[in-house]
Amino acid sequence: MKAMVLRAPGDLVLDEVEVPRLEASHVRIRVTHTGVCGTDLKIYNGAIPVQYPLIMGHEVVGEVVECGDDAELQVGNRVIVDPMVFCGTCFHCRIGQTNLCPDGVILGRDADGGFADYIVAPGANVFRLTPSISSQTAPLIQVTTTCLHAQRLTQLFPAESVVVLGLGVTGQLHVQLAKARGASPVIGVTRSPFKAQLARQFGADITLQSGAGMVHGVLEATAGRGADLVIETTGRVEAFADALNMARLGGKLLLFGINTATEGRLPFYQLYFKELALFNARAAKGEDYASSIDLVQRGIVRLEPLVTHTLPFPELKRGIEMIGSDVDERLKVIVEH
Repeated sequence: MKAMVLRAPGDLVLDEVEVPRLEASHVRIRVTHTGVCGTDLKIYNGAIPVQYPLIMGHEVVGEVVECGDDAELQVGNRVIVDPMVFCGTCFHCRIGQTNLCPDGVILGRDADGGFADYIVAPGANVFRLTPSISSQTAPLIQVTTTCLHAQRLTQLFPAESVVVLGLGVTGQLHVQLAKARGASPVIGVTRSPFKAQLARQFGADITLQSGAGMVHGVLEATAGRGADLVIETTGRVEAFADALNMARLGGKLLLFGINTATEGRLPFYQLYFKELALFNARAAKGEDYASSIDLVQRGIVRLEPLVTHTLPFPELKRGIEMIGSDVDERLKVIVEH
């Protein structure tokens, strides 16, 4: 089969590789669409260490072509893959923290993923898609599960205020999920007029220009208290510092963006003085897939406006480079196989 193989940081080639072996309880999927993610960019440039060679791609949609003996799916099912493969027997799996399984692997990072003609995954990690969800937008359901899992870690009462720092793909999804939870006001912060306008279409009550005046804008919108919950989606130390300054006394911070920095300047005293609660989220769990599919099926979460570019499979490298570029009107890049 054909696959895009990462041989070293920045060294991505189209190659011919063996079709992955099918095991009992697993399914083989013909990949039709794969999303390109900021995590792929970090793997591609070496910021996230991996074992080479590697086939990246963890936002995978396709069609079941073969089932193992114990698999419950059927050939022809249109599906999405949960890339978080867990052992099922360790302490974390037994208490329901399958996303933290120390023996687990993430397809596309720790094992070969979806930038290939075929992928094999455990049947328990494969979820049927409803007919009304298009295959082109469906890879974004995997992204939605991570946002939903993260927000499920935080208690949020109706009419509590939420700030979403950064309005990229995950920021736009967080805006929609916060609105669905009854947050008010939902405040989006970005430097992009395009992304600010889109967030307002998704229900953001207020959008602020990132920069010197944004903390004051949050205070003004929250009667001087600061936000009940600040969701940081950029993975930048500076944005973490901004989040500390925006949160109210006794507020909550959800650090969603993957931060690979090893040092930085933060107003640490704010953590003590404000008695802030910090939440970090990693990947998602199987239960988040059924919920996310339902939210998309019912139109509570909209994915179509987030797909701004679609590329043929051999142009994956260009898609990854687009993720790393500073193009204002670029959100999700989808690779068609």
